[in-house]
Amino acid sequence: MVNPPARPPEPILHVDMDAFYAAVEVRRDPALVGRPVLVGGRGGRGVVASASYEARVFGVSSAMPMARALRLCPDAVVVGPDFAAYTAASERIREIFLSYTPLVEPLALDEAFLDIGGSVRLFGPPQEIGARVRAQILDDLGLVASVGIAPNKFLAKLCSGKAKPDGLLHLPADGVTEFLTPLGIRDLWGVGEATSARLERFGIGTVGELAAVPLPTLIRLLGPAAAEALARLARGEDARTVIPWEPAKGMSAEETFDHDIDDVHLLRVELLRLAERLARRLRRGGVAGRTVTLKLRYASFQTVTRSRTLPLPIDESTALHGEAVALLDALRLERVRVRLIGLGVTRLAPTGASRQLALDEDDRWGRLDRAADGARERFGEAAVTRGALLDDAPPRTGNTAPVPEQWRDPG
Repeated sequence: MVNPPARPPEPILHVDMDAFYAAVEVRRDPALVGRPVLVGGRGGRGVVASASYEARVFGVSSAMPMARALRLCPDAVVVGPDFAAYTAASERIREIFLSYTPLVEPLALDEAFLDIGGSVRLFGPPQEIGARVRAQILDDLGLVASVGIAPNKFLAKLCSGKAKPDGLLHLPADGVTEFLTPLGIRDLWGVGEATSARLERFGIGTVGELAAVPLPTLIRLLGPAAAEALARLARGEDARTVIPWEPAKGMSAEETFDHDIDDVHLLRVELLRLAERLARRLRRGGVAGRTVTLKLRYASFQTVTRSRTLPLPIDESTALHGEAVALLDALRLERVRVRLIGLGVTRLAPTGASRQLALDEDDRWGRLDRAADGARERFGEAAVTRGALLDDAPPRTGNTAPVPEQWRDPG
């Protein structure tokens, strides 16, 4: 009897899609191939959600103000984000991951950790699995992924970043020290500008130099928690396991206006738009939520939130909008300038388990929502819309995001 292969010393893969949002847009429109593409809001407060590599050579990066990005790359093509398309692509990519291992931990729409320690008997060594995953994503979706393979999550993510774009980097367990020693300290998780500046003042500029500092000295420089964490990372240690995907505990959507809005009527209309979008995501995910949260950010950048927990979970657009408007009206805004508005739902439960039918229940709005969902799925998002949303709407940058996933596309 042949013994199954032992768990490999490098069982962790980090798969990161390259310029994911931009790549999805290029796949949909071949005319964009080879051109600098920016995905994001077009208005004065718009930001770059994703930049193709043709745009990055000009110094453009994710989270950069769109106005600055266009100064750096005036010939760039700006495309508004289509999160439904990105989510659909992400779900197909996740299916590919799950065909190799059930131990998949998504970090965002475009990246995930995979523990393939138990998969080598079926699919071969980690390097072969990583190559197969990349090839299948390219064949099935026409998208490019970079893969890092290493003994733990920290090292795998570091390797995928070093492999970009369109690469695979395998870090053998016996080569960790050699790999880490020459790297800059900014490559370590948790080392930002302030921490790196403090370390560099004491002559610590590389991971190897950091690893050589006695822990008591490092504690005096950074404090116990940060010192111990960075000392472990400098040695390439990370005890965290891959945690398989769990349903989101909440969902949210928000919009940042190009110009501050002080008209409560326009805010109510925007809440309707957000409620429609958010309720569709709830129904698509087969969940409903009990706690509704309104978020406002004023022109002064002060942020306020108001929440209400309902007796029963909801997933209907009209009901969600009604709760949101009640929270908004309770603030009694009088010409207060608002730059951002958001709507969230938490305390989620499966839709079937959340229903408590009453004899006099009126399900007309629910039936209408389900019919509209079917029409949009068959004929596109513009097939059905509310009359109130056909009027002139406040200009928006288009920032919408589910929780806890992060829409920003750093790849």
